[in-house]
Amino acid sequence: MSSETRKKVATREGYGKALVELGAEYPNLVVLDADLAAATKTGVFKKAYPERHIDCGIAESNMVGVAAGLAAIGMIPFVSSFAMFAAGRAFEQVRNSVGYPHLNVKIGATHAGITVGEDGASHQCNEDIALMRTIPGMVVMCPADEVEAEAAVKAAVKYEGPVYLRFGRAVCPVINDGPDYKFEIGKGQIVREGTDVTIAATGICVGNALEAADKLAQDGISAEVINICTIKPLDEELVIASAKKTGKVVTAEEHSIIGGLGSAVCDALCKANPVPVCKIGIQDVFGESGPAEELVEKYGLDGAGIYKTVKEFVGKRDK
Repeated sequence: MSSETRKKVATREGYGKALVELGAEYPNLVVLDADLAAATKTGVFKKAYPERHIDCGIAESNMVGVAAGLAAIGMIPFVSSFAMFAAGRAFEQVRNSVGYPHLNVKIGATHAGITVGEDGASHQCNEDIALMRTIPGMVVMCPADEVEAEAAVKAAVKYEGPVYLRFGRAVCPVINDGPDYKFEIGKGQIVREGTDVTIAATGICVGNALEAADKLAQDGISAEVINICTIKPLDEELVIASAKKTGKVVTAEEHSIIGGLGSAVCDALCKANPVPVCKIGIQDVFGESGPAEELVEKYGLDGAGIYKTVKEFVGKRDK
């Protein structure tokens, strides 16, 4: 099924939906928001469980501190805000109040990356994965679609410790709705077999990588596409095995090429199976205001952009 015909839903929708389902199962689950419940989709949880939804106002750092206190007394708090504020503004509190004592706090960061669109560079957080990866013991996940978003939230509840969950504002194709789909923290998924090049993608770039792989196949290039939802801990075994098979790796992410999925993949390959790597992402620049779809195209993260970069990369390496 092509990306044009697939159902398209924002991953933040899966976040809100999963919270409501989990609220019935976990009476100690509480949701904190920073005056953005409609945007982060925690408003649906507030409607279902108003006594367990806390609006902390536009005070994200304080919100993380409140969540740390709740976790210390046995609650399971989900901190919710835009990625720029949850990972950026509140970084010190996430590091010192949640990461350092390894508390059971979950961070639901929505509106990540350039697909925030017209809100512009100040709100387009392309650095959050890098920031969260540096915190010892922090699990970092970036779902590819609504189905995976729900699965990641449900897995996060069962995990004892801090988790950073990255969600988007814009709609994206649902690709994980097959009967064989299974989710596990720390495990990647081969969504398309290939032999000539590996494309390891996360978030919205997974669907776009599949579109690129279709175009590459028409040129006689067999691309293996791996869905990496859990960036930390990375499924190094899967990445290394695929790299050994194809001999070339491309990473694709709606995030800076510094410190994100690309860096994690390079770290894994350097110590076990060094191969040429090309990183597709935000190339050490700030974003800009504009429609999400146009920005994705401009920064080369759409199917056509990934196709072009991979084709050029494979061609150069074959010479």
